Amino acid sequence: MEIIELIQANILTPVVLFFILGMVAARIKSDLKIPDAISEFLPIYLLAAIGLHGGLEMRKTGFESMLIPMLTAIALSLVMTLNHYQILRKLGKFNVFDSYALASTYGAVGAVTFSVGLSFLKNRGIESEGYITAILAVLEPLAFILAIFLTNMAVAKQVRAKKQAFTKNTGKEVSIDDSLDTLEVGQTKTKLFQVLRESITGKAIVILIGSIVIGYVIGKEGFIPIKLLFEDLFAGAIVIFLIEMGIIAGQRLDDVRKVGAFLIGFALVIPTVNGIVGVLVASYLGLSVGGAVMFGLLLASASFIAAPAVLRAAIPQAKPSLYITSALGITFPYNIIILLPIMLTVSSLVHNPGTIDLFNYLGYNLQ
Repeated sequence: MEIIELIQANILTPVVLFFILGMVAARIKSDLKIPDAISEFLPIYLLAAIGLHGGLEMRKTGFESMLIPMLTAIALSLVMTLNHYQILRKLGKFNVFDSYALASTYGAVGAVTFSVGLSFLKNRGIESEGYITAILAVLEPLAFILAIFLTNMAVAKQVRAKKQAFTKNTGKEVSIDDSLDTLEVGQTKTKLFQVLRESITGKAIVILIGSIVIGYVIGKEGFIPIKLLFEDLFAGAIVIFLIEMGIIAGQRLDDVRKVGAFLIGFALVIPTVNGIVGVLVASYLGLSVGGAVMFGLLLASASFIAAPAVLRAAIPQAKPSLYITSALGITFPYNIIILLPIMLTVSSLVHNPGTIDLFNYLGYNLQ
């Protein structure tokens, strides 16, 4: 019952209510719209605020404290991305390109989801290790690079097979490069260096890493003059941004039934499993209650901002309707409304196995 009440309490928070408002506005076809200038500004602001706090925490705790959690997160992200592909390819019967695109979308991290997670914990007076922001920055491009590398290998394998078949049937030799045109494979190879460069020079990664460095350099004293902007106004900025996310998610609801029952189940079950595994692993590594939740959220979230930009160019054969709709229309609402309370419950019980009343631990008074 406690977890149900916690979910109900979470629904009544401003962040979730404004997200629902955006969805309702989209469904009733309201002309509510966040101005483009604000829509472009808010993600940059949120990433800058997250990065600054991450840098401050890293300066306080030192690099050595984040080394093992970061390496663990990298290993888990790679394993989970490969696991996603196997599930989608063998059980879901998706083609190679859609499987890798979806696998990397759910192997990458969602910076917006991360922002909501921080707000979720702050509303409950729970702190988390700030260096997890640095893990966010590292994981952002990792799953994409892995998926694109494996996609290129799959393309090359198909090209070689068609080349051998062509040579066997015609007796003519054809190079692999020529075979792309001659055999009309209809697939293009992406240079990993180009993908890596675009990933790490994208505005999200640049502002996040840059803010981490700045936060580390200026320290607590240097942060004081900008505290009002990057700390006190953080929750308000998330609320406004969640209105837009709600509008976009609401517009995607019609597409949800088109992605199929298997993908809907995948978009709900995989984040749950990944998130709980992340919470348990982080707790074992010694992270706090809040830190374990944020660590789990990194593994549970799906990218719906970076993913379209990278995958449309890198794996153009994949259908954007699948990975955008599942990540934004299904997983994102589920994560911020239901999964966050579940992970907090798990983390609280792991850290405090003798806790009888979780809400007393959280500071709630729901009686």
